[in-house]
Amino acid sequence: MNTDLSNKTVAILATNGFEEIELTNPREALDNAGVKTFLVAPSAETIRSWDSDKWGGEFEVDVKLENAKAEEFDSLLLPGGVINPDQLRMNEDALDFIRAFFDAGKPVAAICHGPQILIEAGVLEGRTITSYPSIKTDIENAGARWLDQEVVVDAGLTTSRSPEDLPAFNDKMLEELREGVHDDQTT
Repeated sequence: MNTDLSNKTVAILATNGFEEIELTNPREALDNAGVKTFLVAPSAETIRSWDSDKWGGEFEVDVKLENAKAEEFDSLLLPGGVINPDQLRMNEDALDFIRAFFDAGKPVAAICHGPQILIEAGVLEGRTITSYPSIKTDIENAGARWLDQEVVVDAGLTTSRSPEDLPAFNDKMLEELREGVHDDQTT
């Protein structure tokens, strides 16, 4: 397995209200591994994070969602937060962008409430994942098997429950990125 990730690119899809640590911590892990990361968002300039129980910092958007093409990235990261996935799941461009990663078999990583976007994208049926416990029933209703584990990997799809799981999440996200395309990672 090739351990050099310096030629890899990861799209981080988020909008206002993403949980700050669920974007910054995985992004730092990716950056430290030599991966080029790009914040993709529906807005053009900046988006604002949620930091535990209050609004957090402003983050510069690298690529406006309407200009983003999944074929230009090797993987997709979906941070959680409560507001972020709720907004993105109503955005057809975001759903199409996500589906394109699954159609191409590319690794996808989602943490906390991030899998809510995957429910709306229709990519969870038959999968085994984890998430923040409050959306367990939603995930099961979407046809997926839910496990209460710090990290679950299913054919290139990496999921975790919460910020407490970030070390395991980051390790598996990087491992799946190293492995590359997964033939069984499809919609």
